[in-house]
Amino acid sequence: FHLLSMLALTDLGLTFTTLPTLMPLLWLNVRKISFEACFAQFFFLHGFSFMESSVLLAMSFDRYVAICRPLHYATILTNEVISRIGIAIICRSVLAVIPSLFLLKRLPFCYSHLLSHSYCLHQDMIRLVCGDIQFNSWYGFVLVLLIIVLDPLLIVLSYSLILKGILSTASWTERLRALNNCLSHILAVLVLYVPMVGLSMTHRFARNASPLVHVIMANIYLLAPPVMNP
Repeated sequence: FHLLSMLALTDLGLTFTTLPTLMPLLWLNVRKISFEACFAQFFFLHGFSFMESSVLLAMSFDRYVAICRPLHYATILTNEVISRIGIAIICRSVLAVIPSLFLLKRLPFCYSHLLSHSYCLHQDMIRLVCGDIQFNSWYGFVLVLLIIVLDPLLIVLSYSLILKGILSTASWTERLRALNNCLSHILAVLVLYVPMVGLSMTHRFARNASPLVHVIMANIYLLAPPVMNP
């Protein structure tokens, strides 16, 4: 329940982060955002996104312990351990976003200041830079490997161990119960990573696509997890 609370708070934070640009746009047709506010939204948007990925990774470990080590669950995942996991998730997310924030802020923005999304996403803002973005690109690539690639791989590893443990049980009832216990988490993982990968692929390989495609992908990426998570 502690990890579910973390997931709910992360989804809530992600939703509130979109409001400063989305609500004025819908209610007052305000289509401008200040430079500083855009960077602040950039920090919180990506911070909460990385945080949600980390929470789902922690939940996969929680499911592994609950199913494969049920008798040791209370001694392994104590309140102190969960608190440390929560602190580690926050630190990981903040430390991942801060370098990209400063790397982007030092660059000159001399191209069009028109964003293709209703939010300040890194993939969108970097297109407005007219300086050398090679270092930014490499740092972004490292982040992709450490979060968008590594986290799902560790989740798959966790569920591989869970599946191995489930298949070793003799009762079909126990197998179905264990799979049902994991179903909601698997759906939450898919709801986060499928739009995240889709948005990354759109910015990398479909830059000349219709602006509507970019807007739809960005909205799905940011709004689907908070709406659909259990």
